[in-house]
Amino acid sequence: MSKRRIVLACKDPQDLRDRCVMAPVDDPDLTLGQLLEEFPALSLTELSEDHLQLPLSRVLVDVLDQPPAAGTPLYLPPGVRLGALSGRAAHDEPTTGADASAPVSPRKSRDRTSAPANGHPKRLSEREAVLIAHDIEISRAAAYLESGLSVLIRCEKLLVEHLAAEIAGRSGRPQQTVRLAESGTDAGGAAPGGFGPGRRAELLALLHTAVTDAPPEDVVVVPHLDLLAGGSDAALTAEARELTDVLYERSERVLLAFTDPSLVVPEVLAGRFGVRLALDILPREVVTADSERVPLGQALITQAEVELFSDFDPADLYKHVAGMNAVRLRHAVRFAYHHHAGLDDGHEPSHRPTFADLLQELRIFKARTSSAFEVPNVSLKDAIGGYQEVKDELRRALDIVGGAADLPKELRHDLVPRGFIFHGPPGTGKTLFAKAVASELGATILVVSGPEITDMYVGESERKVRDLFAEARRNAPAVIVFDEFDSIAAQRTGRDDGGSRAGNAVVAQLLTELDGFRPEVPVLIIGTTNRIDLIDDALLRPSRFRPIKIDLPDHTARTAIAAVHADHFGVAVRPALLQRIATATDGMNGDEIRSVFRDARAGELVGKRGVPDARRLGELVGELRRSRQQRDLDRTQQQRGRNAAANAAQRSQRAAMIVLAGDSSGRRAPAGAAPLDRGDSTTP
Repeated sequence: MSKRRIVLACKDPQDLRDRCVMAPVDDPDLTLGQLLEEFPALSLTELSEDHLQLPLSRVLVDVLDQPPAAGTPLYLPPGVRLGALSGRAAHDEPTTGADASAPVSPRKSRDRTSAPANGHPKRLSEREAVLIAHDIEISRAAAYLESGLSVLIRCEKLLVEHLAAEIAGRSGRPQQTVRLAESGTDAGGAAPGGFGPGRRAELLALLHTAVTDAPPEDVVVVPHLDLLAGGSDAALTAEARELTDVLYERSERVLLAFTDPSLVVPEVLAGRFGVRLALDILPREVVTADSERVPLGQALITQAEVELFSDFDPADLYKHVAGMNAVRLRHAVRFAYHHHAGLDDGHEPSHRPTFADLLQELRIFKARTSSAFEVPNVSLKDAIGGYQEVKDELRRALDIVGGAADLPKELRHDLVPRGFIFHGPPGTGKTLFAKAVASELGATILVVSGPEITDMYVGESERKVRDLFAEARRNAPAVIVFDEFDSIAAQRTGRDDGGSRAGNAVVAQLLTELDGFRPEVPVLIIGTTNRIDLIDDALLRPSRFRPIKIDLPDHTARTAIAAVHADHFGVAVRPALLQRIATATDGMNGDEIRSVFRDARAGELVGKRGVPDARRLGELVGELRRSRQQRDLDRTQQQRGRNAAANAAQRSQRAAMIVLAGDSSGRRAPAGAAPLDRGDSTTP
């Protein structure tokens, strides 16, 4: 088995190298994570929690003797604190691993916005919420800047205005910010306040001036790097080439830039930054000024908001806001507070809103602020009849997904399922099951038809997949349902035609997104298909999708399905009649059973047929059976016609072969055989 090579940089490379050499003898079970706990180090490649679980016997550790070259990206492994890289205590001020001996500028605690140690804050602005939620990441980025490393931060646009000045300020370096508002005139005919080509050229000129003329100790802040060179793919456009030339002209200049996750920055530009950080989700806990850890629901929710909603649970709140950023969280909670606080009109409310009401308002808010996600209202217990085994299996899985934040950190990635594939005959309720799953999770849902993903332009299908997953993470807890999943997840082939390459690329993008999931962000993927045999084997691995067959209902399930639809359409049916309907609909799916009660109710309201009785329901079941028999007969006749045509073609081919064989041998062709046309023969 080949070993994975990992390159590390630390303050004492020889000690780390000696530990790696002696580990097979001293501690054969030593993992990479345990090694980094003993010898904190930076990595030249980004490491995940899975990497830290690898034993050293499966890892080839290469330790650098000298600091890496300028511009080389360095990554902080999960769980390693910056302060530990310089030999400081974990609670000391962090520094950077590239220059562990670099002095750290003093920070004043009064300049830092920290979470309250006890209780909830009385007031909380959006800026304070961002600084509290991302205090560790802000200090980490500032430490990198302080030691002379350029930093590229990937975060949503709503956070940039709050992060840019704070990170640069904590670094202790003077800052020069390239702002859109600094453009004084509109060049090139752009409208006032517009962003035409002249405006963009002016912004590049401002950036060029800042990068060229800034003193060495300054940090140049680029709040919107992606708007200057980002796009839907990593292609190097003309704008990106121009920006690359500007940034690399002074490669020693310290930069702090921001990019949105929805826009792709070309790798040659991203490579200009020594460190890349991602602020994509909220942490479960934040650190107070006293170095204590408190739940996010305590630090970012005010006292008035907690007092309004009874039974408020700060720890449980994280499951329902894990995919949001701090600004969107404050918007949602403020919306819920004003909505419920205004219901009493100054009087004591008859019903005090509960924590469950707050969670429901958060779901509705997320659905309304998203262009595609909606809030489902399908009960797994009441809206779906029968299928008890399927329901039990789903509930067990949903208990794990919903409680992922409470699982041991080292087991979350292994225990939480990425998603399900519901497969079975048409009309068995696969999409309905998906909506019920979203309701059980308290999640928003997006139903996407598989063919909607495919696009004629190269790279667009993969971009759509990336955007769907990014939107789901922002709306977590969320469920994405890919209807007709086999249309985008079919077996990859080795053919070199364009269609096959495009299909292979979509499957590869799905695999990338699934493997990049964070268990603490409750996002579930469900695919529905009638042809599971077409799905790529890599997606059917137990660690990715769990196949669940939703077959035609048995007698018990048909009885329960009939009862659900009879109640839904208001058709009075006795239990004995339900049993007879279940017997008569043998071999039918749930949608066909539903049509019996739908048509019965429609006949009463529109067709003037009166209240549905046993006779009317029997007529409708009989019509269904006749329709099925007619379809089966038509298919049989069509198949016979195709077989007859194929047999005739085979007989004609054999006759032609006999004629050809007889002519070439000089023998007479059999009677009735078509003579060979020799008009074009050149033989004398």
